[in-house]
Amino acid sequence: MTATTRGGRTWRPDYPEEGTASARARRVRHVFEPADLAFRGVARSGGLIVLVIMGMVGFFLAVQAVQAIQRVGVVEFVTTPDWSPETNHFGIAALLTGTVLIAIVALIVALPLSAGTALFITEIAAGGPQRVLISIVDLMAAIPSVVFGLWGLIFLQPAIVPFSRWISEWFGWIPLFAVDGADPHNPLPDDSLYTSSTFIAGLVVGLMVVPIMTSIMRESFSRAPIGEREGAYALGATRWGMVRAVVLPFGRGGVIGGTMLGLGRALGETIAIYLIINPIFNINLHLLQNGTNSIAAHIALRYGEASGLGMSALMAAGLALFVLTMIINFTASAVIARSRSGAESEA
Repeated sequence: MTATTRGGRTWRPDYPEEGTASARARRVRHVFEPADLAFRGVARSGGLIVLVIMGMVGFFLAVQAVQAIQRVGVVEFVTTPDWSPETNHFGIAALLTGTVLIAIVALIVALPLSAGTALFITEIAAGGPQRVLISIVDLMAAIPSVVFGLWGLIFLQPAIVPFSRWISEWFGWIPLFAVDGADPHNPLPDDSLYTSSTFIAGLVVGLMVVPIMTSIMRESFSRAPIGEREGAYALGATRWGMVRAVVLPFGRGGVIGGTMLGLGRALGETIAIYLIINPIFNINLHLLQNGTNSIAAHIALRYGEASGLGMSALMAAGLALFVLTMIINFTASAVIARSRSGAESEA
């Protein structure tokens, strides 16, 4: 079908003339190839299955937790530090506090390690060493939790106690670093005051979440536009100046998303914490002091002996952890999805 020229304007025979009542936009249909249709179907089915499984898990926990929550009420369940289902006096205040503190310590340890490792892999290492480091980081994510827990219990804890004691002696005037019963002038200090603490558990969990955080950050840093990198060098920037002006702003979303994914992983860690901590049921805000607890470790500890109301209480604690973790993971996914466009680097 050829176009004609009339009055200096080009017309197609299938297009109505300007101003006619029959002029309307044509509908464009997109025809998918069979392979595209199959891929879309598999992807949608996988996503739907994941959502259904998550919904079923949440529904199961909610149904099982109804008995315990109705017995004590939501407010008391969240604010009570004790755990005595036999006397209808139980709650997750101590468990939730310990869980959050361990996760915060883990993030404080893991964030600089992950960011530094990701920057080293993307900006300094090259060729074979870079590929080896990427493989090592990815393989670290596959190490079982029980291995980290045993390593922390047998090796890290005896090695880190002197450091914990030093922090307590010099910074004990800060409530977080105070240790009840510690005497800095005692020539024979009691090391048992510093073992099985929130600090040691947080260190182990922090090392566990480093691989996943590093992978997310490395992927984000590696996508920084090459043109902006070269432009920074052309303007006389040093390598660190280029990283600070180009790579870090572009990868900000990846850093936030990786950190939040690591936080979700730290909140749900079970076996490693279970092996290290000394479970207590009071709110302990002293990071270096013996004794702490977490929701996941508590469920693993009490599940075998629980029945009736005790089992329902454990399910209620699991529901609280499930909701908290889902909120963090969904937020992280949204941040990561937004960062993929690179809009931050083009603003």
